[in-house]
Amino acid sequence: MAKAFYRLQKLIRRTQFLLFFLTAAYLMAGSLLLLQRTRLVIQQGSHGTSNNQALMVPDEMARVGIADPRALQNPHPGPRLLVGMDALQEPALEHSPRWLVSRNSELRQLRRRWFHRFISDQEPMQTAGFKVIKHTAEHKGTYIGCFTDDSRERTLKGAIFYDLRKMTVAHCQEACAERAYTYAGLVYGAECYCGNTLPATTSKPEECNSECKGEKGSVCGGVNRLSVYRVEELRAGARRRRNVIYRGCFRAPENLTDTFPASLIQPNLTVEMCSEFCSKKEFPLAVIRGQECYCGYPTGSFSLRDGADGLRCSRTRNTSSAEGKYCLVYQTPVQDTRCTDRKFLSTKSKVFVALSSFPGAGNTWARHLIEHATGYYTGSYYFDGALYNKGFKGEKDHWRSRRTICVKTHESGKTEIEMFDSAILLIRNPYKSLMAEFNRKYAGHLGYATDRNWKSKEWPDFVNSYASWWASHVLDWLKYGKRLLIVHYEDLKQSLIPKLREMVEFLNVTVTEDRLLCVENNRDGNFKRSGAKQKDFEPFTQEMKDLINRYILTVDEALRERNFTGLPREYMPR
Repeated sequence: MAKAFYRLQKLIRRTQFLLFFLTAAYLMAGSLLLLQRTRLVIQQGSHGTSNNQALMVPDEMARVGIADPRALQNPHPGPRLLVGMDALQEPALEHSPRWLVSRNSELRQLRRRWFHRFISDQEPMQTAGFKVIKHTAEHKGTYIGCFTDDSRERTLKGAIFYDLRKMTVAHCQEACAERAYTYAGLVYGAECYCGNTLPATTSKPEECNSECKGEKGSVCGGVNRLSVYRVEELRAGARRRRNVIYRGCFRAPENLTDTFPASLIQPNLTVEMCSEFCSKKEFPLAVIRGQECYCGYPTGSFSLRDGADGLRCSRTRNTSSAEGKYCLVYQTPVQDTRCTDRKFLSTKSKVFVALSSFPGAGNTWARHLIEHATGYYTGSYYFDGALYNKGFKGEKDHWRSRRTICVKTHESGKTEIEMFDSAILLIRNPYKSLMAEFNRKYAGHLGYATDRNWKSKEWPDFVNSYASWWASHVLDWLKYGKRLLIVHYEDLKQSLIPKLREMVEFLNVTVTEDRLLCVENNRDGNFKRSGAKQKDFEPFTQEMKDLINRYILTVDEALRERNFTGLPREYMPR
């Protein structure tokens, strides 16, 4: 035993000595290499003026973000800059090692690109600290200035857009121009506001210092500061793209002047003339009766729910305005903003409410409706950057903060369900839900999966696993949920106002009828799939249908056993 221990000690001492020797050799080799490289760099510097010295003035200015005014005034570079050009074009690299040649070549290319930008860029620049931020001239609109943004008294409130990842000045201008607005304002680097009236209070130019999220070097406002652009130059070209939607023929209110805030009497009145007039006044509805044009919003006295025969309106156009009992209604490009203001709850909610659904059942759309109806953000058990970037600011709030009106979740199971005090359970036809979730999985929130995706092996596997989840999700919430409101997606789509009113009352929020009508006017939001999709497309095999149909019958029976309305007829087995 002692002999073995002695051998072990001897081995350890040898290992320690070997490690010490290798470390010393490594340090010596590194020192020699460093001395050699230092000598080579000194030799390189002795051959003449280096590139760094030749371009010292521009490099220093680039570092602090200031352009030499002499260079901007004189189109021909001065002597020091000419030396820099010569050095860039004919560098002395004859005695340089390969690693130094490569490095100097990269620096030379970078400096050459910077130098040409420096000579050609004649735009005025402003500095914010050491960072250059400019209002680029490539945008078609005219920059007006920096203004104070007051969310309570906002003048640019005709339309609101969010893109916390890709917002640019051009994108905001185009969006406002397409909706017939004169001004586009950007704030916080990602929010776009449109309107026809300039804000009242101006601010210092340097206070608009937030860089656009999708465009480096461009200003998109600041903290409570708006960068405002005039987009009239775009309006003429955008008129062809503006959508004026025919809403139908309706019985005119008894007193049109009391119902509609703005009016115009014009001989030979056309739809375009009335729409332009109402758009300029920032109203979403243009109403025509004879030679009279009225502008306003959908209201309780004019809700646009009961349409009349279009022939009645055609007869009205041939009679005097006073005798006309019917009117034509058009949707202008202007957004109805009576329900676009949203915020977090000022105090923590006492009731923790879930907005639960199977993936693909319309949870995002339901959140859009709830947020605009109640005026409060909704939260999420997950974090979806795409949703946050489009204005669902509750995505970044912790789902247990209780600062949101309800929390999105796709979870099921006893533990996950019992965390909530109550829940809105959103159910959709499983055939539609499965297709919607498959589209989202392979093409995002707004796209469609390709034929290759549908014909691949993933689709049958997806149906086999997700169809059972659709059923178990509903069954678990029926079993463990404490207080439930069952909402069928199809019913919400068909009868928006009544169903949305039920949801709002369940959330214990009081809203006005006009706000609900505003939500109906903005019902689609930013997450409705658009574009071409396959007609008469049937991705389900008979085997898949048999599987899904069994789950439909199981869920329908469970709902009825708990005294809820069963599934809609269109869910029933195919």
